[in-house]
Formats: sequence, structure tokens, C-alpha cells
Amino acid sequence: MQTFIISKVLLLVFFIIGIFSNAQISISGKVYFKSKGVKDISVTLKDSYDGATTDANGNYSFETSEKGQKTLVFSNSKFVEVEKSIVIENEDLSINSDLKEQISEIDAVVISAGSIEASDKKRATTLLTPIDIYTTAGANGQVSSALETLPGVQKIGEAEGLFVRGGTGNETKFFMDGNLVNNFFGNSIPGVKSMDRLNTSLFKGNIFSSGGYSAVYGQALSSVLVLESIDFPERNSIDLGISPLFLTAGFQNVNEEKSKSFGIFGSYSNLELMTKLIKFNNDFTKAPESFGTNFNFRIKNKNGGILKYYGSFDTNKIDLQSQSLEPNIDFDNTSLKGKNTFHNLSFKQKFGQYLLSVGTSYTFNSNDIDLSNTFQNNEINSNSINIKGNYFNVKGVLERKINKISAVRAGIEFNQSKEKTEVAISPNPFQSDDQITSLFAETDLGFSNNLSAKLGLRSEYSSELNHWNLAPRLAMAYRLSKKWTTSLAYGIFYQNPEQKYFGSDPLNYQKAEHYIFQVQKSEEGRSFRLEAFYKNYTDLIKNKVVDFRQTAINNNGDGFAKGFEVFWRDKKSIKDIDYWVSYSYLDSKRNFENYDQSLFPNFAAKHTLSVVAKKFVTDWKTGFNLSYTYASGRPFYNFQTDNNGDYHLNNQGKLKDYNALNFSLNYLPNLGKKDSKAFTILVLSVNNILGQKNIYGYQFSNDGLRSRPILPSASTFVFIGAFINFGIDRTQDAINNNL
Repeated sequence: MQTFIISKVLLLVFFIIGIFSNAQISISGKVYFKSKGVKDISVTLKDSYDGATTDANGNYSFETSEKGQKTLVFSNSKFVEVEKSIVIENEDLSINSDLKEQISEIDAVVISAGSIEASDKKRATTLLTPIDIYTTAGANGQVSSALETLPGVQKIGEAEGLFVRGGTGNETKFFMDGNLVNNFFGNSIPGVKSMDRLNTSLFKGNIFSSGGYSAVYGQALSSVLVLESIDFPERNSIDLGISPLFLTAGFQNVNEEKSKSFGIFGSYSNLELMTKLIKFNNDFTKAPESFGTNFNFRIKNKNGGILKYYGSFDTNKIDLQSQSLEPNIDFDNTSLKGKNTFHNLSFKQKFGQYLLSVGTSYTFNSNDIDLSNTFQNNEINSNSINIKGNYFNVKGVLERKINKISAVRAGIEFNQSKEKTEVAISPNPFQSDDQITSLFAETDLGFSNNLSAKLGLRSEYSSELNHWNLAPRLAMAYRLSKKWTTSLAYGIFYQNPEQKYFGSDPLNYQKAEHYIFQVQKSEEGRSFRLEAFYKNYTDLIKNKVVDFRQTAINNNGDGFAKGFEVFWRDKKSIKDIDYWVSYSYLDSKRNFENYDQSLFPNFAAKHTLSVVAKKFVTDWKTGFNLSYTYASGRPFYNFQTDNNGDYHLNNQGKLKDYNALNFSLNYLPNLGKKDSKAFTILVLSVNNILGQKNIYGYQFSNDGLRSRPILPSASTFVFIGAFINFGIDRTQDAINNNL
């Protein structure tokens, strides 16, 4: 019996020893990436629960009782998974592994030098979405006005356009769904700035490039704004807008499958009532009045292709009277009647590995301007100018993905611009017809998640200039750390002279070279950008007066613009407050157009600063928004012509610094039943709430002896209005996006 017990005990001991003997098999090693140990790599035996995670030096170790042929798996979302076959016997194993980076569209570094993007792409830097624009005090819901709070954009109040980094307003081009938008701003008269034509709510995102932009876009020396329209509305809805300035109404209809939609919108505005309530600096004999309507439809086919159409028509009128600067003339009178129609059609669809994007746009614009002088003896001397323009654009782009973060694209674009100007006192109208054919190719090269490049080439042929140009583009980005990236961009950019100069002596393309360096830090709720740039201008237009008309004489103009910009946006540091700060320093000189020497441009300020802050009080359902803009005094010049029509600087000076504090309030009351799909927003906006007496420049008499300041239409402007949507309750969106 004792022998039996002893044998049982020995059997149990040997069994336990066998178990522990199996558990003592150790698997260890080190995991490398580019010869350095990598932490947080999961190392497991396939089809078992045994494994470990690498430490800070890449080492791992675990024990297992498994035996035989097994598979050891090394995995982490940032690296390509590695499997190694091993045989587990009775000896410890040491298994090392080298990893390869997992290429990811989300993790890949994005080239951002010179551009700020706001879209629904996961890797985009979200900035100036539609809700941002509507809630920026002083922007009045205008894309262009909101962009003036960003680095590099000048605050210009007397003329249309985006004046970017020492460039004129004509040097920025606008695109909708890839197609060129001519006459982005409404018709106007000198000294009175018009508003954007396209409604901000049309768009789901935008890319604003202040330099170094893609080869897909051309004919812009300074910058481009690329707007992307929404695909389909959320559901059927009716929109109403009511204010002392305007009345608007429209509707959108979409089917349940979100494969078809259409909508119509109309608006009427008249400043007559506001001229009685607010003191205006302009003497309107006919207050600005306009009517506009637009129509859109969208169709999605079974293969996922989307066809979008947008068309608009608008008219506007304005009459203005001002005291004359000339002797023996009492008043200068200006009257404008403008008409515009714009049509945009785009189609996008994937065909296997290829993405095809094609589109076309057409614009017709007419300006009838009557100019008259009232003499002291009540005599009236009048002249009229009629400018008609037809603009057609068509573009096709074919893109193929090479891998997750690399792609190649190429395309062709054709632009035709016909303009005709008739002046009553001139027997011969001025006409031009320029046709520009463009070819472009570009590749996105993702070398790793931390290094990427973009190489592009664009070439254009102008029928008026009668030769081709060749414009290379290059950009690179490198991730310095998890939060910090750096980007470089270089490019050559060409732009035709304005069409009013065609028919003069043989002209050439105007040219600019961009050099951009950027450092950016991005983290949840915060972003920081520091960007330095240098632009070199050559072949700029020089002009003189011939037969009472300003005429281009050659391309001997040149210039430069250099500086740096700082941008900081923070939604995190101060509870429930979203704010951003931008500062720009600009040093620039130009010898172009009527300048007789190199001068700091009169449309540029050396220092600009913008601060925007927003707070939404949920309990009150009210958003409070402030913005402040500062710009150091711009120079002003008075040029006089001699008997040969050549310009000479007569006198010059400097404007006082520009300051404006703006305030807006957005209140979201409940309308109708609690569960109804209705959304209302009441808006109160006050521009330049402190009433600063800002000056945009000076107008001079023909002899240069007398002048008067160019002032804002109103020193302080107040807007109040209500916007109602039946069908879509965006209350929560407005709250969430404002925080």
C-alpha cells in the first residue's frame, strides 16, 4: 500500500514538473523599425492567448506552454503586420523582427504650405466652414469677407477682390467644383465695394491657397479660392429670409434615396430704408437695388457618378452723386445698371481605379455706366460706357491612385473670354477675344506617412499673346513629430494682361515665382501655423494714356513681396470659446501699371492683425461673436500725365491706421412644435461698432491740386434679420460647431 501511495505521489510530481516544464518555454526578442526599437507592438502566438507588448526599447518577452509548429504575429496599426513561423520545443526562443510602415491615407502627412483647407475630408485642417463664415462678426455671411481675417489677406474696402500677399485683386481666381467663376463679385462702381455673388450655404468646403497652388489651376499670379458645393441636401426644406435690407425665399427637394434633387431660390434687396436709418458717407440718388434668382439640380447614377448644375441670374442698379473736385463743376454723377448670368455644370465618377472629373461654366456680364457732370450753370455733360463680357470654361481631369497616398492626375482646360466696350464719346468700340488652352499633369508622391511630395507642370497657350508658357510646381511636406509638420512649396505662375489692354503693342504673360516655407502644429482643438514667403514678379504690365484711354505699352514692370504670417486657432484652452488670431508682415515693392518707379503698393499694409472670438451660451441658445481688424496705414499716390501720356508721381502720403471692432449676435428661438423640423436664427450684426473714421484712400482732381477721401459707405453699419428653414433643424449643428 505504501509503495502504491509513493508511486502515485511520484506520478503527480512528475505531472506537475511536466506542466511547469512546459510553462518555462520563453519567447523573447526585439522589434525594430529603421534600426530602432519600437514600443507598443503586439507580439502574439496565432490561435492562442499567449503574447506580450514591446516596451519603450522594442523588447518583448512572454512564456508559453504551446508546442510544435506555430506562427508568431507582430502587429500595430501603424505598421505592416508581420508573421513568422517558429517551432517550439524545449528550449527558449529569441525572435527579432523588422517592421515596415503601414501607409495610411489618414496618417499620411499633408502638404499645406500656402493653403488652408476646410472640407469633409478626414485629413483636412477644418477652418472657415460655412458655419464659421456665418458666425464671424463683420463677415456678413460673405466668404471673401471672412477670408480677410486670415493671414496674408488685406482688408480692402474700396474695391472687389482678394488682395493676397502684395497682389492685386485681379491676381486671385475663384473656382466652383473645379470650374472657373468669372465675375465672382457683383457689379459696382469705383469706390463702392460689391458683395459675393455665390451664396455661402451652397458649399460644403473650400481650399484657399495664398500661394504655391496646384497645377490644376492657372491664370492667377497670387492665389486661388476653390469652392466645393454640397452633394445633396439633407431633406426637403423651405428657406425664408427677412430683413430691412432684403427678402429671400427658396426650397430644396430631394428624393429618399438621395439620388435626385432640385431647388430654386430668389432674393430682392434695396438699401433705401437703411439710408434713412443710418448715416451713409455716400450720397445715393438711387439706393442700391438688386434682384437675383438661381436654380440647381443634382443627379446620382447607379455607379456613384454625380452630376451637379447651378445657374443664376441677377440685376442691380445704383446712382451716386458727389461734389466735383474740378473747377466750374458742381457734381459728378454715376449711374450703374448691371446684369449677370452664371451657369456651372460638373460631373464626377470613378471608373475602376480612375476618377474622371469634367465640368464647364459660362458667364455673361453687362455693365451700363452713365457718367455726367453738372456745371454751375446747370448744364449737364454726359458720357456712357457699356461693357459686355462672355466667358466660357471647360475642363477635364483624369486621376489614378497609385497606392493609398499616391496618385497621378492630368487634364486639359479651355477658356474663352470675349469683351466689348463701347464709349459714347468714342466712335470705335474696343473688342477682344482671347482663347487659352491649358495642359497640366501632377503627381502626389507618398514616400511614407511622414514624407510626401507633389510635382506638377502646367502649360498654356493664349491666342492673343500667340505663344505657350511652361509653369513647373513643386511642394513637399515632412512630419517632424506627432503634432509638428513642415512644408515647402515652389512654383511659377503666369497670368494674361487684363483684356482691356489687348490690341496694344505686343504683350507677354505676367509672371510670378513663389517660395513658401511653413511650420504647423496640429492637435485636437488647437492649430498653429508659421509661414514665410517670397514672391518675385516679372513682366508686369506698364501703361500710359493714349487717345484718352489707359493703354498697355510693354511688360517691363517688376516687383517683389516677402514676409511672414502667424496663425493660431484654439477651441480648447478657454471653456466654450472658439477664437483665432492672425498676424501678417509684408514688405513689397512694385513698378507696374501707372507707377513711374518702384513703390510699396497702395493696396497693401505692412502690418495686419485679426482677432476673432465666438461663444455660444447654450442655456440662452445665443451666440456672441466679436472680431477686431487692424492694418497699418497704407500709402497713397497721385500720378499725373504729361503731354505724351506718361505718368509721373505728383505727390504721396500715408493713410492713418485702420481699426474696426465688429459684433454679431445669433439667437436660435424655438419655432412651432417641439419635435418639428424647423430652424430659425435671428441675427444682429454691427460693423465697426466704435465708429472709427477709417479711410481707404484719396481721389484727386485732374490737376492733382484737390482731393477727397475714399470712405466706407457707412462708418458703422447695422444689420438685423431672420432666417427660417422648414424641414431641417440645424439648431444642434449651430451649437456644436460654435463651441
